[in-house]
Amino acid sequence: MFVVNNFMMAVAQLLDFVLTAYVWIIIGRAVVSWVGADPYNPIVRFLYEATEPALSRIRRVLPISMGGIDFSPMILILAIMFVQSFVVGTLKQIALGMG
Repeated sequence: MFVVNNFMMAVAQLLDFVLTAYVWIIIGRAVVSWVGADPYNPIVRFLYEATEPALSRIRRVLPISMGGIDFSPMILILAIMFVQSFVVGTLKQIALGMG
């Protein structure tokens, strides 16, 4: 039973790390959009390609932009924070309950 416990805890920690890294990618994209970086730079292209699918879905469902400010990165970060606290927390509680 401890193997399942350790596996669930490892999955929870890995998911937490991946979501945190994605939040930093979103923040990087927001900063790059403010400074007007070269769109042909490989790092800038990675940031846009990694975040645009999720951000475009949010923009399509909630077309929120006031004064040229795009709030979709903030909404996505809030959604990730919810998933981190709910899903990761639930996985950790289940893993601790099995032990």
